[in-house]
Amino acid sequence: MKAYFALALVLSLLLLTPAVQAEAPRIPWVSPASKVGLTIGITDVEIVYNRPAVKGRTIWGGLVPYGEVWRMGANAATTLSFSTPVQVAGQEVPAGTYALFAIPGKEKWTLILNRQAKQWGAYFHKPEEDQLRFEVTPRPGAETEWMAFTLTPKGPDAAVAEMDWAGLRVPFEIKVDVEKMVWANIDAALADNPGFDTYLTAYNYARDTGKRLDEAMGWIDKSMALRESFWAHEAKARLLERQGQRAEALEHLEKAMTLAKGKAPQAYVDNLDKLKAEWKAKG
Repeated sequence: MKAYFALALVLSLLLLTPAVQAEAPRIPWVSPASKVGLTIGITDVEIVYNRPAVKGRTIWGGLVPYGEVWRMGANAATTLSFSTPVQVAGQEVPAGTYALFAIPGKEKWTLILNRQAKQWGAYFHKPEEDQLRFEVTPRPGAETEWMAFTLTPKGPDAAVAEMDWAGLRVPFEIKVDVEKMVWANIDAALADNPGFDTYLTAYNYARDTGKRLDEAMGWIDKSMALRESFWAHEAKARLLERQGQRAEALEHLEKAMTLAKGKAPQAYVDNLDKLKAEWKAKG
């Protein structure tokens, strides 16, 4: 009897459990998937979208109505992601991934960053989840058949994101406080048992930006105390020369050339030799 009930239980469970099915075959999208990325300073920016085509249709005011929320692409909502906090159109936006929507108008567009990144189209858009809304002015563009996004650098701390489709270009700016973030990362690394490369990195950034140069010489000395290298001697030589201490700078440049022989490409050593001649010519 017990065996009968056990068998009945197993059969009932099998009937209630859905059969394991093969994964549905992959088929192509009519509007192909695409993405574009760019690093601004140390911030990774990425736009992921599907590219619809014009196909002879009226797009603005037709396929894409004026005054209604649009997914800025096809299929799933277009997404815009930032690996660090940024400014979009001059307003602060936390790091994260956002759905990018638009409300097209004849003269002005409203762009929307929505915190619900994973959604199909704009059918389930919830205004209460909007992180940011801002206005942009579209510009005339080429009669582009396939909608496309671009990310173009605008100096070391900014980029322009732009949608281009069907005779219209819609741009907006993304800015990052690069120096603030880099110095925060450097200070955190220096406070956490730094190695020779950490001190060298801090020194190089100080020299490149012209900031905190009063601390930079101490960093390069600490780097060389942990590990002497031709990179470090060259770096110190450049700062000394910049400060007008040319004799001492030449000493470190000579040391860099000696250490680099047989370890660095000959072109590197030749460039140091050329630099040495330039400095000597200054007197």
